[in-house]
Amino acid sequence: MSTIASLRIGEMGYISEESLDVIPLKLLEMGCLPGAEVRLVQIAPLKDPLYICVNGSHLAIRKETAAQIKILKVNL
Repeated sequence: MSTIASLRIGEMGYISEESLDVIPLKLLEMGCLPGAEVRLVQIAPLKDPLYICVNGSHLAIRKETAAQIKILKVNL
């Protein structure tokens, strides 16, 4: 299974139910819930943080955190 950190710019996926225990409370409050659509928008020049779009909201998260959040990739 993939993680948010494994996405390329423009790729999308859906947050997996398995990730519920590893997602920090602050991100859950901002909409990073299982089933939420996530798209990688941009990567900072030093590869950290990652700029993502979750259900229309833009967030910057650490690569370390993104590597723990499992997703189901969308193949277009």
